[in-house]
Amino acid sequence: MSQSQNLPPSPGAVFAEFLKSGQLRLQVCASCGKQIFYPRTVCPHCGSVALEWREPSGKATVYSTTTVRQKPERGGDYNVSIVEFAEGARMMSRVEGIPPADVKIGMALKADIVQANNEPLLVFRPEGR
Repeated sequence: MSQSQNLPPSPGAVFAEFLKSGQLRLQVCASCGKQIFYPRTVCPHCGSVALEWREPSGKATVYSTTTVRQKPERGGDYNVSIVEFAEGARMMSRVEGIPPADVKIGMALKADIVQANNEPLLVFRPEGR
């Protein structure tokens, strides 16, 4: 048996497995209480290794946004945003359900897991849609 077979899955792989099962889980540091994204083995805020997987509220707001321009035959314009979860972590994703130009900083969002290319993808939708 090789050494790599004895290692636990990486934090990124654990996150992906949660998404595959239709669940959203993010890490929270048991020492300082801060929510963390992207998945890690050490808290970037306090250096603790006491990280736990918890279900966030799914509520978020647009922290930053841009529209990526594409020709219609390539799928048309789409939105790329940095969203901030109510619990504090930020991540890059996209806002779906509205035209890219309608995505505004401060807009209230709700997390959603969709399928893209047969893989789960975490996206966000305007709150109430």
